[in-house]
Amino acid sequence: MKGYLLVRAEGKAYGLPVGSVLEVGDTTEVLSIPRKLPAVRGLTPLRGRLVPLIHLGAFLTGRAAHEGEAGKPVVLVDMGGRQVAFEVDDADSVVRKQPLPVPRGQTLPWAAGVAEQEDGTLVPILDLDALAERIG
Repeated sequence: MKGYLLVRAEGKAYGLPVGSVLEVGDTTEVLSIPRKLPAVRGLTPLRGRLVPLIHLGAFLTGRAAHEGEAGKPVVLVDMGGRQVAFEVDDADSVVRKQPLPVPRGQTLPWAAGVAEQEDGTLVPILDLDALAERIG
């Protein structure tokens, strides 16, 4: 299925491929775990399983996740058979357009493509396979 879910994290817009989105919900319980990635907030129960909860904005910028609050939007995605929950500021809408190629000269190693918004700004459509390699 073509298209992407437009989300916002740390004030920036990103697209998540619709075909990989399993569920959009809210943060409930977060269980603290030892972590190697600073953007991992812990584990959260979704669909009867405990899945890693990663703050998307912190992950993409290499920063540590700040303490979240209950009720923040969470997007459960399938990353090559592995389920991961991304905590975001907002999940805006589903856009049913094919992403454009990343423009020449842009260095977006985690982007599979881009989408152009009405105001001309480009939104990176995240390459979940590339992100999965960073998660390990």
